[in-house]
Amino acid sequence: MITLGKALNHGLRRALEDDPKVVIMGEDVGKLGGVFRITDALQKDFGENRVIDTPLAEAGIVGTAVGLAIRGFRPVCEIQFDGFVFPAYNQIVAQVAKMHYRSKGKLRLPITIRIPYGGGIGAVEHHSESPEAYFAHTPGLKVVSCSNPADAYTMIQQAIASDDPVIFFEPKRRYWEKGEVDLDAPLESAFPLHSARVVRPGGDATLLAYGPMVRVALDAATAAAEDGRELEVIDVRSLSPIDYPVIFESVRRTGRAVVVHEAPGNVGLGAEIAARITEECFYSLEAPVLRVTGYDIPYPAARIEEEYLPDLDRVLDAVDRSFGW
Repeated sequence: MITLGKALNHGLRRALEDDPKVVIMGEDVGKLGGVFRITDALQKDFGENRVIDTPLAEAGIVGTAVGLAIRGFRPVCEIQFDGFVFPAYNQIVAQVAKMHYRSKGKLRLPITIRIPYGGGIGAVEHHSESPEAYFAHTPGLKVVSCSNPADAYTMIQQAIASDDPVIFFEPKRRYWEKGEVDLDAPLESAFPLHSARVVRPGGDATLLAYGPMVRVALDAATAAAEDGRELEVIDVRSLSPIDYPVIFESVRRTGRAVVVHEAPGNVGLGAEIAARITEECFYSLEAPVLRVTGYDIPYPAARIEEEYLPDLDRVLDAVDRSFGW
């Protein structure tokens, strides 16, 4: 049993061992090991040329990664907190996402950009955001989010091995949660990076979540079972592309769907998923697709963040409303 944070550390270590072209770069990733210690001891073991402490300049980190990727390296950039990614937003959407298309397929940018995201840790302003929709909306980027230690270990390696740029969202409130991880399993046998996974089967309604909200959805399914309702929980995992066949198959069986995420509801991932389900599964639906999300306000002060974050009661209320139609 290891924590999600430690699983990421092991995954990064294995990527560094397997490919000498992998380099890690970011603010305090070296000697400190990152503010969450995700890169702990990696600089000590692989050297300052492989695990690089950078200035506090996110645009510079990603811009440097573009040059390194063009020269054949596989940079892994750490954005220290979710709210700090915006200085690098222009580099990501104007350069990283477009280089393959701009070069008519001659250049690939195998860059992985790690972003701790979401709330639940009592952080100050700019340290708790859920910006995933910005990147999932951008053609040319792959976007994924792990929710448990086993996935963290394999998904970070798969992202680094990908020839496409990957935005890798890490649910910071889950860094200390433990789970079983097979550190010796070959990467070739891992669950596909861009596939959704049914993490709890059920036949009465489908709960769709990713990242930090998967645990909330699983807890809601456990509580609903006490009332005789069997909820199927799907960990979406890949936000771009989204594995719709798995989602559609589940919703066609259950007839009901509730999408859960921390980000605000307006133009969020939940809206897109709900629209696709309605288009493809309309005649199977017994109720409208519902969403449980953060509110459409700037992220609140830490003292009241629990009032903002979707929780067990809000998810169960949505399930009840779904059955009330």
